[in-house]
Amino acid sequence: MTADLRCVAVVPTYDNPRTVRAVVENVRRHLPEVIVVDDGSGTEGRAACAALAEAGLALVHRRERNGGKGAAVKSGFEVAHARGATHVFQVDADGQHDLACLPAFLAAARAHPAALVLGYPVYDDSAPRTRRTARRFTQFWVDVEAGQGRIRDAMVGCRVYPLAAARACRARGNRMDFDVEIAVRLARAGVEVVNLPVHVRYPTAAEGGVSHFQPVRDIVRLSWLHSRICTGLSVRWALRRLGFGR
Repeated sequence: MTADLRCVAVVPTYDNPRTVRAVVENVRRHLPEVIVVDDGSGTEGRAACAALAEAGLALVHRRERNGGKGAAVKSGFEVAHARGATHVFQVDADGQHDLACLPAFLAAARAHPAALVLGYPVYDDSAPRTRRTARRFTQFWVDVEAGQGRIRDAMVGCRVYPLAAARACRARGNRMDFDVEIAVRLARAGVEVVNLPVHVRYPTAAEGGVSHFQPVRDIVRLSWLHSRICTGLSVRWALRRLGFGR
């Protein structure tokens, strides 16, 4: 890291006991400081996080009750801020993302320190159809909200945030809608977006793969999110047409 850019990793986890350690170890090949946010995991997941702390591999921040991925990442933001970070690399704990991408993400953050660096997925055959469907649905609305092609994918949880801007945008979503909301809000606030590929593979149950994506509930959450954003855009447009505001 350069002297004026201090990036730490935030890894939100909820019951990923068989994958979280490998994710942390892979991140640490490129970033020495990792914050694992345990979002109210059960006994096995909690023990896996405690083992990371005992081994000195990560600072573990435990949330006593499960609040959702977005709530966990926002907790991670606050821990990172308290430790003097300027940027946060966020990655999921389920082992889906090929962390060979990390040097390129960090290089982009150094070259564009005010930018949001977003991963867009390069899938293999393991990607569930429900995930692909949710992404197509969301991408249509993200293009409407942030501008055509500005964000190539808003759902992949592998990205680098400029921390001050991420905290200031005050994303409301606490679950799977968080990743989409914060990306759109930052883009609409004028933050530059850099899109980079990341290979995505869905580990099998035998490999410890655990998905917390709930197709019906999360698509409803995403629908409500896009309704809120688009309603806000429509109201602001109408007010400007009436001469109120700019």
